[in-house]
Amino acid sequence: MPTALPLIQPALCCAPLVREPLTARDADDLARRMKALADPARLRLLSIVAASEGHEACVCDLIEPLGLAQPTVSHHLKILAEAGFLTRSKRGTWAYYALVPGALERIADVLRP
Repeated sequence: MPTALPLIQPALCCAPLVREPLTARDADDLARRMKALADPARLRLLSIVAASEGHEACVCDLIEPLGLAQPTVSHHLKILAEAGFLTRSKRGTWAYYALVPGALERIADVLRP
């Protein structure tokens, strides 16, 4: 019977919330980014973009899955872009949104104990 390998824990002692208190500026920034994620429609949008080919999607492809009007979807995408989770590029009349590499991991790293 094979023996179980020991779990190797990464060096989590250096996660910002565990290492030292956040500065007021860092807390404001983290709260702004977390607030952007604290909406079901925005979480779904982020998930759809992240799961799309090349981690990129046209706003025209994001309207139907959410069942929301185009201006509402654009508003949510703008909030996610301003929070640093998505980038926006214009191609003709449509805007394309792409996941910022590492953006979600940076949030997770701050919260990891």
